[in-house]
Amino acid sequence: ISGGDLRYALNILETCSVSNYKSKVITYDFINNNYKNNFSSDNNDDNHYDAVSALQKSIRGSDVNAALYYLARLCAVNDLPSIERRLSIIAYEDVGLANPAAVDRVRNALETARDVGFPEAIIPLGFVVCDLALSPKSRASVDAIEETYDYVIKHDLPIPDYLKYTPVGLKDEEKYPYDRPDLWEKIQYLPEMIKDMEFYKPKGLSKYEKGLNDNYSRLKSTKRTKDIKNLKKIKQ
Repeated sequence: ISGGDLRYALNILETCSVSNYKSKVITYDFINNNYKNNFSSDNNDDNHYDAVSALQKSIRGSDVNAALYYLARLCAVNDLPSIERRLSIIAYEDVGLANPAAVDRVRNALETARDVGFPEAIIPLGFVVCDLALSPKSRASVDAIEETYDYVIKHDLPIPDYLKYTPVGLKDEEKYPYDRPDLWEKIQYLPEMIKDMEFYKPKGLSKYEKGLNDNYSRLKSTKRTKDIKNLKKIKQ
C-alpha cells in the first residue's frame, strides 16, 4: 500500500498504533479498508520518470500487460500530460513505419482522453496502449533522422545551386526542371561530397514498410545526376 515509500508506511503504522486501532493486532483487512494506495510517488521525481520510462520500454518490448500496468500507474495520479507526450513519441519512435496508422489512432485517443477526462480517460488510453504494444515495431525512420542529424551538425556542406530557392548565375537549361516530373527521380539531391551516402536503412518489418523498401530499392537502381542541362535533353 505504501508504494515503496517507507515514510508513508511508518505513518500508517503510527496512526494505527496510537489513535485509530485499539486492538493489539494490526490486520491486513483493517489497513486495506482504511488506507489508500500511495500512488502519489509516481507523480514525483524519480518514481515518476521511472514509470514513464517503464511504459515506453514495455511497449517497445511488446509486453502488453506490463504496458497496461505502467499506464495505470500514471493514470492513478492523473498524469495525462506525461502520458500524452510519451505515447505520441512512442508511436513515431518505436512503432514508426511498421504501422504508420497508429500515429493517427494515438492522436485521436489522446484527444478523446482530454475531452472526457479521468476516470473515463483510461478507456481510450488503454485502447491505444494495447494497439501500440501489440503492433509490429520499426525504428528505421528514427534511426535515419538521428544519424542524419548527427552528420549535419558535424559537416557543413553546400547545397547544389540548382536546388536553391533563387539560384544565381545559372542558365535556364541548368535550373531545376519544375515542368518535368519525369526527370525528378533522376536528379542528384545530396551535396556532391556525400552523393552516395545512405542514411535510411530499410527494416522491412511489416507489409507497409516492405512496400516502401521495394520502392526504395527501385529508386536506388536509378543513376542520379547533377547535369541538369543534359538531363533535360531526355524526351518525355
